[in-house]
Amino acid sequence: MEAGHPREKLAFLKTWVLDTSPIVAYLDADDLSHALVVEAFNGFAGEFVTTSAVVGETMYFVSALHGGPESFVAFLESSRTKVVDYCQPNELKSAVRLMQKYADTPMDFADATLILLGDAMRLTKICTLDRRGFSTYRTASGKRFHLVLEDFAT
Repeated sequence: MEAGHPREKLAFLKTWVLDTSPIVAYLDADDLSHALVVEAFNGFAGEFVTTSAVVGETMYFVSALHGGPESFVAFLESSRTKVVDYCQPNELKSAVRLMQKYADTPMDFADATLILLGDAMRLTKICTLDRRGFSTYRTASGKRFHLVLEDFAT
């Protein structure tokens, strides 16, 4: 393996915040990003963390795939993905503020919960195909997100 190859970098990564889009691409062999996501996921030895909003959004998108919901649950189990809920009133208010702040991008509820999760866990490494959104979004302290799939696109 060449020095600086994305898989070498993975050894130093501990936790990735996981968005809907790479999960759907992973489960759908016809998705244009399937191979990229499979490479990233197969080389990752850390922990995935996501939110219940992403789970709901993913279930919606994979429901059209044969065995999609079952495959998604199997993925969550086998990867030991930690799922955090952001549905308490104070968390919902924070999500709404973020959605209003980034209305021109735009930001949906699932994205807002991922920002809240990143802030709470002090994580900036995100596994997403939403380059536009997560290149724009910032943590509460103003930190940029590192889009880990870009390490595999080169």
